[in-house]
Amino acid sequence: MSIERTLSIVKPDGVQKNIIGKIFTRFEDNGLKIVGTKMLTLSKEQAQKFYEVHKERPFYDDLVEYMTSGPVVVSVLEGEGAVLKNRQLMGATDPKEAEKGTIRADFADSKARNCVHGSDSLENAKIEVKFFFPNL
Repeated sequence: MSIERTLSIVKPDGVQKNIIGKIFTRFEDNGLKIVGTKMLTLSKEQAQKFYEVHKERPFYDDLVEYMTSGPVVVSVLEGEGAVLKNRQLMGATDPKEAEKGTIRADFADSKARNCVHGSDSLENAKIEVKFFFPNL
């Protein structure tokens, strides 16, 4: 595998639960290096643009509202096979279906409030990283 970069977001519920450090520890313990990170509160326009791929889906408006409901922590993770590794660490979108020991199985409350976002492909990772970290 090659060295990749991927985007991770600790969503508002993860920030509210004060588990940012626990999530970061999982990344680092599994060979992912945090090469950029910042906390911010997304504007409605930012959330709409970031999630515009889901614009036609029934959950889009709720997703935008949720992602703007409080601060998030966006990070760039780097490492061998970073996209897939991060996806494995997060677990399935629905925490009821997520494998034991994954971030979502351990911390998420529901499919809609699942603590973390991660790029789903190397192509999308490049787009998402540039969205939040244009100089990285």
